[in-house]
Amino acid sequence: MSQEWRELTRITQGKPIAIERIRLTGQDIAIEGSFDLPPLARLSAEDQVFVIAFIHCHGSIKEMERIFGISYPTVKNRLQRLAGQLEMVENFTSSGNDEVLSQLERGEISADEAIARLSQ
Repeated sequence: MSQEWRELTRITQGKPIAIERIRLTGQDIAIEGSFDLPPLARLSAEDQVFVIAFIHCHGSIKEMERIFGISYPTVKNRLQRLAGQLEMVENFTSSGNDEVLSQLERGEISADEAIARLSQ
């Protein structure tokens, strides 16, 4: 996690924030409006670190146990809690759109096409 995100997390103390302006780095272009943070960015800094570690461990719960010094049930419970906070992913797979996701995985459709189909 970057120093800027850590500082933002410290300042906001985990409270929800609203993004109202985005500037393209190195360009003289800014967009103003109301923007939502992506689901992963809405997690607490501690939970983001946990998710990043899980990805780096290739999903190995044993490795997560070792890194964090916690038990298997604790890792599973925390993953279950995080999954509940990231419902968008769960809804995609449970809403009958498995074929769209399979087509995306096989490279038969683009990410934009998959998003369009899943948004219907």
